[in-house]
Amino acid sequence: MKNSFYTLLLLFLVTSVNAQDYSKLISEADKLYEAKDYKMSTDLYTKAFKIKSKNPNDLYNGACASSLAGNTEKALKWLNLSIDNGWTNLKHLNSDTDLENLHSKKEWKKTIGKLEKKLQLMEVNYDKPLQAELLKILDEDQKYRIQMNETQKKFGPESKEMDELWKITNQKDSINLLKVKKILDEKGWVGKDKVGTQANSALFLVIQHSDLETQKKYLPMMKEAVTKGNASPGSLALLIDRIEIREGRRQIYGSQIGTNPNNKTLYVLPLIDPDNVDKRRAEVGLGPISEYVKNWNLVWDVEKYKSELPELEKLNK
Repeated sequence: MKNSFYTLLLLFLVTSVNAQDYSKLISEADKLYEAKDYKMSTDLYTKAFKIKSKNPNDLYNGACASSLAGNTEKALKWLNLSIDNGWTNLKHLNSDTDLENLHSKKEWKKTIGKLEKKLQLMEVNYDKPLQAELLKILDEDQKYRIQMNETQKKFGPESKEMDELWKITNQKDSINLLKVKKILDEKGWVGKDKVGTQANSALFLVIQHSDLETQKKYLPMMKEAVTKGNASPGSLALLIDRIEIREGRRQIYGSQIGTNPNNKTLYVLPLIDPDNVDKRRAEVGLGPISEYVKNWNLVWDVEKYKSELPELEKLNK
């Protein structure tokens, strides 16, 4: 019995380390792709996929890098693996300029045909009216938030233009929430097998942007949906973090960013056990926190963060 326990413990530790290594490799590969170093990017994707090759988005991005590096054979291999593991965006696949040099290959038509056939089989069981409704909700949830990035850069976070955009966003959120609550109460957390991946994501996004009581009400439903494969573990982690912070506790995965009212700088809101945050993030499919915070031009220094944590907690009370 002892040997079995230690074997399981070792397996868990190796799995956790591998998950962190995978996330770091993918993150570096993505950066090299953005820097247009497609060959090095492809090399890192190759190393990452030796650890695991199940994430459809990572496989698709790897195919793009490989295609641009001129390695069409590898690009087509990863593209097919991406489809096998859940990639379903046919429109994007057909229009993606990264993959243009694959179009002359005979395997390209086979790949497109494979996805078309897969979609036909999948969509036989789709609730088409519900899918259309959720896609419209998704568009309403995202389009004004996307506009905020440019508006904030141009006019500043406290400008009248941002105030107006927030008013519109809040109005849309209220309408979307009524629709999503009705769907959840009547149909439950509808999976991607019934409405597709994009439409399914609308449920999480609307709840994530709702009030605390609504989030707490639907948290158990989302947890159950994750166990059934109807919701993303990473998305659940973001919702859990938001609830924890709103209730005055430390977050778990480091997904929530705050603004220091004293100097207007951004910071990672209070976090439990900062030393092991990447381990927790990897377990739910999230990348390293050092890469995540770069979205806000922050640098992650765990020792500095731990020393500042008592003061950060005061800001959050």
